[in-house]
Amino acid sequence: MIRKITVFLLGLMLFIPIQGLAASDSKIVADMQYIVVGPAEDGSSTYLNNRSYYVNSSAEEYKGDGQSEAVLTVTLPEGAKDLNFLDSKIAAKQIDKGFITTTPVRPNERIELAYSYRMDKGKDIKLTINYPTQSLMMLVEEGNGRVEFNGVTSTEPELLNMDGKNFWLYSLEDLKADQTFTMVYKQDVQPAVDSSKQEQTASNSGAASNVTHTAPAFHNPGHLRMWAQSPLRSFDPHIFLIIVGVIVIAGISYYVYFRRKARLEEERLGADKEEKAFKLLMTKQKAIMDKIIELEETFGDGKLSEEEYQAKLDAYKQHLVQVKLNLRNFVD
Repeated sequence: MIRKITVFLLGLMLFIPIQGLAASDSKIVADMQYIVVGPAEDGSSTYLNNRSYYVNSSAEEYKGDGQSEAVLTVTLPEGAKDLNFLDSKIAAKQIDKGFITTTPVRPNERIELAYSYRMDKGKDIKLTINYPTQSLMMLVEEGNGRVEFNGVTSTEPELLNMDGKNFWLYSLEDLKADQTFTMVYKQDVQPAVDSSKQEQTASNSGAASNVTHTAPAFHNPGHLRMWAQSPLRSFDPHIFLIIVGVIVIAGISYYVYFRRKARLEEERLGADKEEKAFKLLMTKQKAIMDKIIELEETFGDGKLSEEEYQAKLDAYKQHLVQVKLNLRNFVD
């Protein structure tokens, strides 16, 4: 489940503007981080599952500041407990305010830190960003409440389906090193429905007017003579005019209706064509992400060398970027 969420968010991250990280002065940057927030199994605390992806953007091996054994330093919120490292590939050690890693990061290497911890239920969670972060995503499973933020701006929650489960996604972008903000997890409060999407109607009433407009007491004699000599002289002229008026109005109404129908049909055909193109691009994106999953599994089984794995992964990423650029024509 966690691996599928990771690959899904890798694809989702391609819709975020590419900016900022390459120009950072920091040698270590985080291109993506996501935290799954929810109640612990016993319901007495809040559980946070964190996966962060750090990149050494320099051409030299990164070993930290050289003043201690720490390579990377991760600060946990005050009150965090039951820290658990979910991956043993990177050596880590717990300290007073969080934990450190002691494994050097090779040039241009991208590493993953996976860990979890718990917070007391109802306690505000003060998070610290240790390194420049392009995208931080908060995920709350549907029905498990919502999160709110103080000191930072997030996107409106968006409901996403991943591996058969629905998650509310909150996205924070371009966070700076040493930036802090507070997250409030409300387990019993669900995200509000966007009221702007609901139709609202209102009606106004007013008094009816009883004013009667009377017709002239006589008609032009010439008009009366012409009507009396015409083939329609057996019809009441007033009723005839009403019938003609109804026919004209009906003709105009039908003309407008069929013109509008034809225009809507043209728009529908155009929309169908765009929808097919969009679905094709989404299918390509899913196929590439499936290839990434397969590549990771093959590499994990030891069937690929580090160089082959990195070369194929870079190729897939470039292809994903091209798909992203094409999808932006529909999103923007």
